[in-house]
Amino acid sequence: MTKQNVVPAEVVAAIAVASSYPLFPYPPPRARGRKKYLSRLELGGGRISAWVDSMKASSPTHDKGDVALSAAPPSVEACLDEQSAWVIRYPSALSKFEHIVSASKGKQIVMFLDYDGTLSPIVDDPDSAFMSDAMRAAVRDVARCFPTAIVSGRCLDKVINFVRLANLYYAGSHGMDIKGPEKPRRTKAKPVVFQAASEFLPMIQEAYKALLERTKSTAGVKVEDNKFCVSVHFRCVDEKSWSLLFEQVRSVLKEYPELWLTQGRKVLEIRPTINWDKGKALEFLLESLGFADCKNVMPVYIGDDRTDEDAFKVLRDRGQGFGILVSRFPKETNASYSLKEPSEVKDFLVRLVEWNRRWMKKAQRSKV
Repeated sequence: MTKQNVVPAEVVAAIAVASSYPLFPYPPPRARGRKKYLSRLELGGGRISAWVDSMKASSPTHDKGDVALSAAPPSVEACLDEQSAWVIRYPSALSKFEHIVSASKGKQIVMFLDYDGTLSPIVDDPDSAFMSDAMRAAVRDVARCFPTAIVSGRCLDKVINFVRLANLYYAGSHGMDIKGPEKPRRTKAKPVVFQAASEFLPMIQEAYKALLERTKSTAGVKVEDNKFCVSVHFRCVDEKSWSLLFEQVRSVLKEYPELWLTQGRKVLEIRPTINWDKGKALEFLLESLGFADCKNVMPVYIGDDRTDEDAFKVLRDRGQGFGILVSRFPKETNASYSLKEPSEVKDFLVRLVEWNRRWMKKAQRSKV
């Protein structure tokens, strides 16, 4: 990897303070109804067991049989049948690679990539979720071929420091904090700086401090400040303490009705009640790139978590492009294809770059 493709520390710092720049005009998201989204939290005690079951299901080391505690354990044959049926329904993006690229002929590919669990492995310490040099090289090469965005639940400056590549679009805090390259390659692309929930920042900081205090007695918990959201990681919390942890989080959220609770892989997410998610971020970035009403565009979104489902659904509803779910375990998804782990994501990106180079050479020879 050459040095010119790694963002220098001073550039990283400049991007991280991009909130001082004028915001790109975009219709502001409408506030979600308080009544509608309080139901996700269910402040009554009767829903605690359902949330804990859901927390178990969010772990890639648990299958559906673990959640249905009262049911008999599934047989090996049943698990194999379920896995086979799931792979048929959501085939590997590597095995279907030629079909995927053939569908892109005459279209502009735009890449959207989640970070944790997609470009980096899921690790016990979220601060140590580093991507490999080989993965960074693959992302760098993809970004040279196609407009590329990193869409993460991490705050903007954290994901920039993890990836450390220029000429990418970065969307942190589940797409609520977006920054594009200073000089977009596409002539129709607009400079991008966008924050969807700035008015919630003081409240989120208060909730973050309250969650730190309220959960400090639970061993293994890590509360992460992601600027426009707060992440409560329970990757290292004993499963017997998950009910207690959920109670602690719920007790804080009772004091902040304008914040709501969602869930990902071994993490509880506290977010503002606005109509904004990774799907909205995908649409915003396509518009910023000049592809809002373009029929000859093929967005590709690769992600592993529940929060990525919003983006997968947008692609299905648009009838353009496709989503690729990264998972070793069968689960319902709006994606069209699957990959098992970050190493397969890297292989897919490498093949995509190689295919593009061959196609470009062929196109150049045809002009001669």
